[in-house]
Amino acid sequence: MGDLVEQARRSGQPVEFSEQGERRPRSMDVELAAYRVVQEALTNAMKYATGQPTRVLIRHGEERVEIGVTTDGPLPVTSPAAVPAPREPGPEGGRGLAGLRARVRMLDGELEAGPRPRGGFEVRATIPSEPEPVQE
Repeated sequence: MGDLVEQARRSGQPVEFSEQGERRPRSMDVELAAYRVVQEALTNAMKYATGQPTRVLIRHGEERVEIGVTTDGPLPVTSPAAVPAPREPGPEGGRGLAGLRARVRMLDGELEAGPRPRGGFEVRATIPSEPEPVQE
């Protein structure tokens, strides 16, 4: 995820990155979903809050990985244009926050995204380290 943070910084987005806990081996699906959460959140920060301070926090736990990406910004506006519009997943697996939410749910995780009460935007995800096997 460091590469995503560096890429955002090179694009002019001030990003603070921190990790807590011990990094553990996880399935490729979990790693990819976590990466995509950070990628989508940083993309939205650069698109909708260019130049605003952004923080990425990854918490590694025994049973889950928690991701938080917050971007500072002006106080919330009641205009629908102030919030990134959800895009419906396409046949290739989805784009944007809606597709990402579906990807995280497939791993028994949760994703929440929305404006912060004091301005800005926040994306939070919790993904189990070892999702339950799919039963047929």
